[in-house]
Amino acid sequence: MSDVTARSRARVPRRLVHLYAGLALYGASSALLVRAGLGLEPWGVLHQGLAGRTGLSIGVVSIVVGAVVLLLWIPIRQRPGLGTVSNVFAVGIAMDGTLALVPDVHGLAAQIPVLAAGIGLNGVATGLYISARFGPGPRDGLMTGLHRLTGRSLRLVRTAIEVAVVATGFLLGGSLGAGTVLYALSIGPLAQLFLRVFALPGPDDGLPDGAGPPRGAILPR
Repeated sequence: MSDVTARSRARVPRRLVHLYAGLALYGASSALLVRAGLGLEPWGVLHQGLAGRTGLSIGVVSIVVGAVVLLLWIPIRQRPGLGTVSNVFAVGIAMDGTLALVPDVHGLAAQIPVLAAGIGLNGVATGLYISARFGPGPRDGLMTGLHRLTGRSLRLVRTAIEVAVVATGFLLGGSLGAGTVLYALSIGPLAQLFLRVFALPGPDDGLPDGAGPPRGAILPR
């Protein structure tokens, strides 16, 4: 066995820790945004709106939406990785678990710190999840697939998807507010910071790679 192969196999457990810690923290961070009550991230707005309409928990809705989005990969010929499939289930489970443990907060003195914690934790989760390189989340794969299929820029495709998701979620009763705007402005710089913090050796070191982060590492959903 070559030294490169041995190093590659030795690093897989660390990548798995990054993957599942990142997914769990992402679900927890999304739950904190719900508890803050000041506005959710774009897909969270949709999930909350659907949860209100269906009576399902927001975590279960997240799982269902993720599965539906993953099915949309078939006609656009995207290939899921371990991280893709894990994302569908792990985030929603972690979200519902956190919501069961964290009570509602009231008043800006409590809401603002919870919102800040949710956004900050989301940045940490993004850095962990993407650094594992086990494949993009279902929603990101949809974006990159449509980019490849249409020839439009990633920025344009992502913006169109996010606007459609937010608008639909808001019409269904999802929470759109100052927290949504703050999240949109903060998550990019936070993701970039924590991707550097949690960076792992890449494919050039012989590490098996599921799929690199396709979207400039903004959201792992």
